[in-house]
Amino acid sequence: MSKANVKVVSTKPYEGQKPGTSGLRKRVKIFQQEHYTENFVQAIFDSVKPEGFTLVVGGDGRFFSKPAVQKIIAIAAANGVKKLIIGKDGIFSTPAASNIIRKYKANGGILLTASHNPGGPDNDFGIKYNVSNGGPAPENITDKIYEKTKSISEYKLVEGPEVDLSKIGSTEFAGLAIDIIDPVKDYLELLESIFDFGLIKSFLHGPSGQKVLFDGLHGVTGPYARAIFVDTLGLPESSVQNCVALPDFGGGHPDPNLTYAHSLVEAVEKGQIPFGAASDGDGDRNMIYGAGAFVTPSDSVAVIADWAHVIPYFKGGLKGLARSMPTSGAIDYVAKAKNVEFFEVPTGWKFFGNLMDAGRLSICGEESFGTGSDHIREKDGLWAVVAWLNILAAANQDKPGTGIKDILLAHYKKYGRSFFSRYDYEEVSSDAAHKMVSALDAAIKDQSLINQTFDSATGEFAVAQAFVFDYTDPIDGSVSRNQGQVLRFADGSRVVFRLSGTGSQGATVRLYVERYTTDPSQFEKDTAEGLKGLIEVALRISKLKEFLGRDKPTVIT
Repeated sequence: MSKANVKVVSTKPYEGQKPGTSGLRKRVKIFQQEHYTENFVQAIFDSVKPEGFTLVVGGDGRFFSKPAVQKIIAIAAANGVKKLIIGKDGIFSTPAASNIIRKYKANGGILLTASHNPGGPDNDFGIKYNVSNGGPAPENITDKIYEKTKSISEYKLVEGPEVDLSKIGSTEFAGLAIDIIDPVKDYLELLESIFDFGLIKSFLHGPSGQKVLFDGLHGVTGPYARAIFVDTLGLPESSVQNCVALPDFGGGHPDPNLTYAHSLVEAVEKGQIPFGAASDGDGDRNMIYGAGAFVTPSDSVAVIADWAHVIPYFKGGLKGLARSMPTSGAIDYVAKAKNVEFFEVPTGWKFFGNLMDAGRLSICGEESFGTGSDHIREKDGLWAVVAWLNILAAANQDKPGTGIKDILLAHYKKYGRSFFSRYDYEEVSSDAAHKMVSALDAAIKDQSLINQTFDSATGEFAVAQAFVFDYTDPIDGSVSRNQGQVLRFADGSRVVFRLSGTGSQGATVRLYVERYTTDPSQFEKDTAEGLKGLIEVALRISKLKEFLGRDKPTVIT
């Protein structure tokens, strides 16, 4: 391509283009500002030097995705990118994109997603860069991108006709090779290589088979779910709902939890469906919910780890287990029983990726409905759903009629139960949130909370430890500080406070509460009942209501 074809556009920096743990997320109208998207894409290219690169491009299909893909094509051509692999119609679930990067040995990828955040012209958009292992860019790259956005003065592009994203096949744009591929095919093949689809199919169509309902929440997983559940496992079309991917997610909030996935909860309860599941906007989160049986993400990853031996991919054993710091300790007990290495990492999938690349981690999870393994370098919603079907199929071989609740109660009997919940206070005043965090930091620093006892409706809680969670990566030695404020109590209970970086405006304060018990009389209790007193104490210590002016959270999970 002649340099004469490259157009250099003068620009000025925009404030606040700092990528968080999952890229840059802002309102669509912000990305639509003149030069805004182009600035950020050029900053990525200035940081990674993509000359000769093969990059994967695609996303969750939310509003503004297709214009953004065209911008990326034009800028990539001007910056010496050799080849783009793009999902048909600009679509890739986040796990599928991670797999494509790894399978085709691409140098990285640009993912267009704001994950579980609402979509549409008045809602959110996002751009994330993934590296060659298929995982999110580490901080040294995101920091470099941010520095570039603060000083950018020009970006480069090649003008030309839009590339038709609707046709699978090879094409080119100003010397840039472009492969437009089926976004589902490779991912389905990956899952078929991991799980025992024959066993699952026999179980679902056998005498002890359970009715299944998957809810795509109008996110990207719709076509993937139909390929898995209807086309491959032979389930009826009624086994999937809300599986047409829409740019605004049907006006809903594509976050698979008890608050936002009410369409699944209502259908499962109404039809008394034994196995229900949902995924989020970009397909990396999941919720497992059967009639009368909700599986917390913390319990889900622990159960999958405990039953890993029935999944063909793990027949050789587990390398290690891990969870994010705020996630309950349920998986810790599994790691100890199996005598495998265990890690507690900050929130952010990239921390798991380092351990996986070093061959030290097999299965991991985050309490924010993210579960996965070393088959890719992102969390994977449909992987977790199929893992549960594989486990149920194996359990029913030994004991027909085994359901989700039976699996959970057997797990608690073996390991104890970690009652766990998360309270999200979304779009609160950033100033108020930081004042609350500062007050807690001061109490942690002077250790004034230690040995204090707090009354509650369910008994006393005595503070045993108070600290800020810092993490030193055992692979590369990098240090991540201020990853959450932790209070541990004498009975082993734990409370964590954390400011989230996944929202597009304001601040989100997350409160995590966990109480562990080995008392069988507690195993079937409602989560709210099991945590009532501890939540009272957490709110009192943090003075959250006074600081944030909120009587109740936006979401409880």
